[in-house]
Amino acid sequence: MTVFSDPSIDSVKKLLTLSELAVSDIHDGGSVRFFGCGTNAELVGVIGLEPYGRVGLLRSLAVDASRRGENLGKRLVAHLEHVAGETGLRSIYLLTDTAQHFFLRLGYVRLARDEAPEVIRTTEEFRCLCPDSAVFMVKHIGSEE
Repeated sequence: MTVFSDPSIDSVKKLLTLSELAVSDIHDGGSVRFFGCGTNAELVGVIGLEPYGRVGLLRSLAVDASRRGENLGKRLVAHLEHVAGETGLRSIYLLTDTAQHFFLRLGYVRLARDEAPEVIRTTEEFRCLCPDSAVFMVKHIGSEE
């Protein structure tokens, strides 16, 4: 299944809501760039990237329950990492309540929340949307120049 850019915000919100992920800060023209698989009419996987200079925040990875086990999540993360690297990002951060082991297998490592770069700490995701119990993680995808 091919990954494509800019699925409709309505289809993104629908899938995220079904996956019990936050949608309150997601809107057309927002700072999060989404990638999806399936079609706009039937989005079966989605992931978002919120860039901040040389770092990015991985947002809202979700795969429809009926399609889990098909490696769609891995493919979406790989696509996001490729795009992030191509656009000059060097590190991708994320917060997760449920997918820590999935991201560990993909090379992400745990960090203490107080190790977050200031720009990540100021995001709504970090400050409000994810509980303090969420695991904070990073993957470095490029060399520092």
